[in-house]
Amino acid sequence: MSEQIKVVSSKNAKVRVLLILVIIFALLFAWFTVRWQFGNLFATLTSPADQNAREIAKAASGLSPGDPWTKWLEASVEKDVFTPEKIENSVKLYEDVVRLSPNDYRWWIELGRAYEQAEKNDLAESAFRKAVEFAPNYTYPHWQLGNYFLRQNRSDEAFAELQKAALKSQSYREQVFSMAWDYFEQNVEKVEQLAGDSADARKTLVKFYVNKGRSADAVRVWNTLSVEDKQKNPATSKLVAQVLYEKRFYRAAVEFARQLGIDPDSKAETVTNGGFEKVLTVPEDTYFGWKAVSSPSDKIDIKTDSGVKKEGARSLRINFSGYQKQDLLNVWQITAVEPKKKYRLVFWLRTENLKSAGTPQLEIVNANDDKMIVSSKSFPTGTNDWQLISLDFTVPENCEGIIIRTGRAFCGEGCPLVGTIWYDDFVLN
Repeated sequence: MSEQIKVVSSKNAKVRVLLILVIIFALLFAWFTVRWQFGNLFATLTSPADQNAREIAKAASGLSPGDPWTKWLEASVEKDVFTPEKIENSVKLYEDVVRLSPNDYRWWIELGRAYEQAEKNDLAESAFRKAVEFAPNYTYPHWQLGNYFLRQNRSDEAFAELQKAALKSQSYREQVFSMAWDYFEQNVEKVEQLAGDSADARKTLVKFYVNKGRSADAVRVWNTLSVEDKQKNPATSKLVAQVLYEKRFYRAAVEFARQLGIDPDSKAETVTNGGFEKVLTVPEDTYFGWKAVSSPSDKIDIKTDSGVKKEGARSLRINFSGYQKQDLLNVWQITAVEPKKKYRLVFWLRTENLKSAGTPQLEIVNANDDKMIVSSKSFPTGTNDWQLISLDFTVPENCEGIIIRTGRAFCGEGCPLVGTIWYDDFVLN
C-alpha cells in the first residue's frame, strides 16, 4: 500500500512538472507572438515620413527583428536621408527584407529602388525583373520596370513594359498615354501603338485625345472600334460625347451623338429636324436638335403645329402674348460646321398679327465664342404668308459650330411683343 502511494505521488509530480513546462512554453510563445504582432503593427501603420518614424522603426525591429515589415520601415527611414552612408545602409536593410521574404514582389521593387538610388543600376534592373518574375500578371511590377527603363533612356524596353501595365489596368492607361505623349513629342502613332488592338485601351485613348483637345484623333480612333465595342459601357461613351460638346468640339461631338443614339438624325453641316417633322424633345435630351423653352410667365408658347405648315406634316409655331424681355433666346439649335467655309441658311417664315417695336429676327452665332456672325432683318409686322428667307455667311476660323436662334431687334425694356410666327424647312447649304 505504501509503495502504491509513492508511485502515484511520483506520477503526479511528473505531471505537474510537465504542466508547468507547457504553461511556460505557452507563455513564452504568447509573449513572442504578441511582440511580433505589435512590431508588425507599428511597422505597417507608420509612414516613413512620420517625424517619429526612426524611433518607431527601432522599437518595431526590437519587438520583431525577423519581420520584413519592420526591416522595410528601417530601410525606408534611412533611404529618405540623402547621404552616401544612409543610402548604403538602406540598401543593406532592403537586402535583409528580401532575405526575410524572398518571394514577395513588393520587396524586390523596394530593393530595386534602393539600388537605383545608390547608382547600382545592374542590381536595380535585376531586382525589378525579379519583381516581374514573381508577379507576372500584376500591373505594378511592369509599371515599375517600365519607369526604370525610361529613366535609363531605354524607351523601347520601357514602353514594352508600360504597354503591359496599360493593357492590364484602367488606372494606369491614361498615365502611360500621357508619358508617351510627352516623351514622343505628341506622336500619335507611338501613343496608339501602346493601345494595340484592345478595345478598352482604345476607348481610354479616345478620352485621352478629347482631354488633349485632339477631337479629330478621338473620332478616328473611335471609328476603329466595332459596333459591339462601341455599345459596351455606354456611360463612358456618353461621357466622351458630353465632354466633346462642352469643350465645343462640335464636329467630333455630333459624330458621337449620332452613333450613340443621342441625336441619331444629326449630321455635320445639316440642320437637325429642319422641317419640324419630329416631335421636339426636352433640351436636356439633345445636343444638336432644336431646344425650345416655353414659359407661361414670360407669355411665350412654343410647339409644333400640324394645322399650319409650308411642307410636310408640321411647322414650328411661336406665340407671343405680351412678351416683355429684350432677350429672346427660347428657340435654338447648334449645328456643326467647317471653319472658314461659306454657307447659306434658308428657311420659310409666316407671321400673324405680329406687333412690336422690336420684332423677332433670326440670328447665326459662333458657338465657340458666342459672337454674332449674321442676323436677318426684323420679321415683318402684321399678317404675312410664307416667305423664303436666306442668310449668307462665312464661318470664322475659330468656329466648329453655329447657333441658329431666334433673337429680337432692340427696343428697350418693357417693349411688348404679341402675335405669332411659324418656321418651316430650315436647310443649310
